[in-house]
Amino acid sequence: MGKIGIGLNLEAVRTSHKSFEQGVAFAAELGYEYIEPMVHWGRELLSEARYFHSVSMLDDPLRVRNAVEKAGLKLSAFSAHSQLSKPEIAVEYLKQAARFAKEAGAPVINTHEGHKQTWTTAEEDFVLIKYSIMEAVKVCEPRGVKLGLETHQTYSLSLEGYDRILNLVKSPVVGANFDTGNAYLGGFDPCAWLERVKDRVIHMHAKDISFAQSEAERGKVMGTAVGCACGDGVVDWEHIVAILRTAPNDVVMSVECGTMDQAAKSIDCLRKILGR
Repeated sequence: MGKIGIGLNLEAVRTSHKSFEQGVAFAAELGYEYIEPMVHWGRELLSEARYFHSVSMLDDPLRVRNAVEKAGLKLSAFSAHSQLSKPEIAVEYLKQAARFAKEAGAPVINTHEGHKQTWTTAEEDFVLIKYSIMEAVKVCEPRGVKLGLETHQTYSLSLEGYDRILNLVKSPVVGANFDTGNAYLGGFDPCAWLERVKDRVIHMHAKDISFAQSEAERGKVMGTAVGCACGDGVVDWEHIVAILRTAPNDVVMSVECGTMDQAAKSIDCLRKILGR
């Protein structure tokens, strides 16, 4: 069986206007073992001013590697979300993310299929999604970088749609980045869904959903940017961890929450459960 690690998606520092390096230091202070930074294409004003945690893939990937190693952390993945149903965005974005990940030391790049376009049929969308995945896989495979497909948007927030996306391209580097909160908001039991795909899971977004958000949005939205602190919401983390203990792959539970305080509460919650 695989090992379970605890990581922090750097979205936790976004609303505090922290830089990538400040986010790394914060995760280390809390005792996280892994981090999941966001990478972007081109240049972005707030990132360049060091008020935002995302890193440009035009930067030197050793900037990421050196900061992470200096803090005594490891990379669980890069958040490289692009719209697979729009190859003009996804293909070059993910190819660069794979190259960047290899040199920086990230084992996984995460993405999703994106929002439905108005002028395509579902069958056409799946052709476009397959094309984007295949082009990314050609760069991921020789580098040993895995491609995590998330439960997030138009088709991946249904059991059959997610299975279909996972099986569009047969490759050992393609796997599931399972998001517990998105699965729940889609109207599903995240534990039952995780059990269904546990053999494919290579990374997890450990996202809890507050009771207030659940009441307001469940069944009405296609995922959410961040959740509440793990343990403060609706997700049964004891059950999630029990399922991961029977999964074949090493999986990092990358906490995806909205504030620094929530990040602190989340690691306390997950540590206690893993300790049991």
